Amino acid sequence: MIDTVALQRRVVRILVVAQILGGIGLGATVSVGALLASEVSGSPAWSGMAATMSTLGAALIAVPLARSAVARGRRVALSIGSIVSALGAVLATIAAALGSFPLLLVGLALAGAGSATNLQARFAATDLAVPQHRGRQLSVVVWSTTIGAVLGPNLIAPGEVIGGAIGLPTLTGPFVFTIAAQLAAMFVYFFGLQPDPLLTAIRNAPAREGGPPRHGFATLRVNPLARYAVVAVAFSHATMVAMMSMTPVHLYGHGATLIIVGFALSLHIAGMYSLSPVFGWLADRWGRIPTVLVGQAMLVISLITAWMGSQFQFWVIVSVIFLGLGWSASTIAGSTLVAESAPVDDRAGLQGVSDLIMNTTAAVCGALAGPILALIGYSGLGVACLALVAVVVVWSVRRLAPVPQPAN
Repeated sequence: MIDTVALQRRVVRILVVAQILGGIGLGATVSVGALLASEVSGSPAWSGMAATMSTLGAALIAVPLARSAVARGRRVALSIGSIVSALGAVLATIAAALGSFPLLLVGLALAGAGSATNLQARFAATDLAVPQHRGRQLSVVVWSTTIGAVLGPNLIAPGEVIGGAIGLPTLTGPFVFTIAAQLAAMFVYFFGLQPDPLLTAIRNAPAREGGPPRHGFATLRVNPLARYAVVAVAFSHATMVAMMSMTPVHLYGHGATLIIVGFALSLHIAGMYSLSPVFGWLADRWGRIPTVLVGQAMLVISLITAWMGSQFQFWVIVSVIFLGLGWSASTIAGSTLVAESAPVDDRAGLQGVSDLIMNTTAAVCGALAGPILALIGYSGLGVACLALVAVVVVWSVRRLAPVPQPAN
């Protein structure tokens, strides 16, 4: 008989280590992706395609990874995601050597599998978690991404030194760290997640009633709570991506130095991850939906501050801090709800669809943010994003409202 409590503790430790490695790999890729796209394409106008392709790659691989988890377990699915990400970095390096922009975009899309893997790893932390600790354990895994996210962009200079020493094309040196980190994460997942947490949870679950397991989209059609949770996560993430894709452009265009821009981004990332365990604790203590509403309240503060204070660097920085905090609370509580809103053998499929919708929505909103910025400015972008928040707030309040009892 497997001691699931001891296994869950070990699973969380393994996931934390792998998330740090995956974060380093992802951070190193993102840090040079835009620069590499600009150089290989010959035009800075194409630099934004790096983030777009990475996001789309993460969206497209989310469902296949989830199906692999259902069939073969988390360790195989997460290992595959890490390998695909490493292969994407190899392909991007080859593309830079050949000067092929289309091949570079394919490589960056495959590298986006690292982001999808990191996202699904947070769900792996919930497979064996007891309900009263599920939010906290998911949030610890999310928090561990901070280390890699901070280290990754700082590997540009060392990567270039190493890349130059072994004859890699300019700007591709940091991919050495991506490849090494993702391969190391693959070994951690494959050899560390034994017994597999998802397969163990499915074996220990009560006998299923009501037919065979459902795929993710089928679960969404019949499960209102799952629909709410997926939309709350997707819209919160899309709000964050839309605003942050334009914040550096807005600040720099209004006279901010690169130091100020970097400082604003650092504070935003700190808001996204540093208080993750606190929001996980709140989700367990107060409930998932109330914590989603806490996150939405902080997003409202952020967007109103951006609307009213867009001309002042200080208030823009305050806005992006609250944007990170609101994203953190909403995503952690919403993801916890995604993880528990369906029977255990339906969960991996639902989680994959959730990540697909989250990344697709973010890609669309990120693409629309540029034209909106050009048309009505940064303050107008903040007002436009309030529509996304309003949907989640109204839906959350309706979920919390008591159901009327029929008269006797």
